[in-house]
Amino acid sequence: MTSSYPSLTHALAEALVDVLWFIDGSADEQMDPDDAVKVLEGVAHVVSTLSNDQQHELIALLGEMAAAETNPTRRKFLEEFPDGFGLINDAF
Repeated sequence: MTSSYPSLTHALAEALVDVLWFIDGSADEQMDPDDAVKVLEGVAHVVSTLSNDQQHELIALLGEMAAAETNPTRRKFLEEFPDGFGLINDAF
């Protein structure tokens, strides 16, 4: 089996974005809002602990993903991800 992703980092970033995009867009009936906030805050904490190089790598990867995204709503989510999860303030 051949992967459609150029790296493990890319594959994991895609999976992370998929999960977070689902959580962010879930109605209260789909997911408890308090649980959703806990997950989103947990991810924000994890990315805030990445080294500057790792944060820059993730920001660049998110930019590539956004540029390739055909769904406008998901593209907007990808474009806003670095700021929304605290990567912009910490990395720059």
